[in-house]
Amino acid sequence: MDTRRLYTVVEETVHDMGRPREQVLRKVAVVAVIANPYAGRAYAEDLNGLIEPSAALGAKIAEMAVAQMKPYAVESYGKAALVGGAGEQEHGVACLTTVFGNALRDAVGGGEAWISSFTKRCAPGETLDIPLAHKDALYVRSHYDGMTIMIPDAPLADEICVICCVANRGRLNHRVGGLSSGEIAGTDGLR
Repeated sequence: MDTRRLYTVVEETVHDMGRPREQVLRKVAVVAVIANPYAGRAYAEDLNGLIEPSAALGAKIAEMAVAQMKPYAVESYGKAALVGGAGEQEHGVACLTTVFGNALRDAVGGGEAWISSFTKRCAPGETLDIPLAHKDALYVRSHYDGMTIMIPDAPLADEICVICCVANRGRLNHRVGGLSSGEIAGTDGLR
């Protein structure tokens, strides 16, 4: 994939509502701004030109995200894509299939749960909320979260921003029940 730019955002929250925590909440998003080989073309049934190469791209940006997470381990993850105006939303989805997801799982040391995702067509500089959920069990409500980012000059009309996002813990003040991370069975990606 022809990558024009790599962009990393690190957000660290020390406390929320005046309640300090022993462990901060760190969220990391890594964005690869790539050329869209399908931009400006007529409808294409086969999108393998984006699907297959997304494994290497996923490995690269996920490894970058994990490096920025240190000294913490990854507990939750999410993925997203922004597609420039000469492309279609499905081009972004093609970049985030199982091929990409497996590379992300490998980089974070495994994950049983499906990876939350979001895609949209947009102009450069629009904001995006990347959904996050626990990497091993979707029913861990404390980890339902997200990260808002904006890429100032992307995607251009013929580009796609492919994004992986990770966090080291759940929300700082979670208290609305659900399965706790200590109760994960790890058998079905849900519990």
